[in-house]
Amino acid sequence: MTLFDWYSVVMVTLGVFFFVAGCVGLWRFPDELSKLHALTKADNLGLGFVVLGVIPQVGEVTDAIQLLVIWVAVMLAGAVCCYLLASHTRVQPGGAHSDGGCKPNFEEQTHDR
Repeated sequence: MTLFDWYSVVMVTLGVFFFVAGCVGLWRFPDELSKLHALTKADNLGLGFVVLGVIPQVGEVTDAIQLLVIWVAVMLAGAVCCYLLASHTRVQPGGAHSDGGCKPNFEEQTHDR
């Protein structure tokens, strides 16, 4: 194995680790906002490591550029989706429930835009 192959193995392994960490965060965190935070941060970082690990293995520069564009598009889509979901999840003034989760408060939202 060459140095590029070892680099790819290390980067893809790091990416898989962060994907698994994001899934564990989704499973373990109590409220929706913490789950969204774990998914967007860990999955974007995991995808970045996978892309950086795959780039030395592609044959052409255009393929590497396509991988980077896909990574940027996924980061932007994740940020927009997370923002939209989080903006519709309102935490009540009393704080968290007894189980640690946040209770959505849809009564305060207005749709008169």
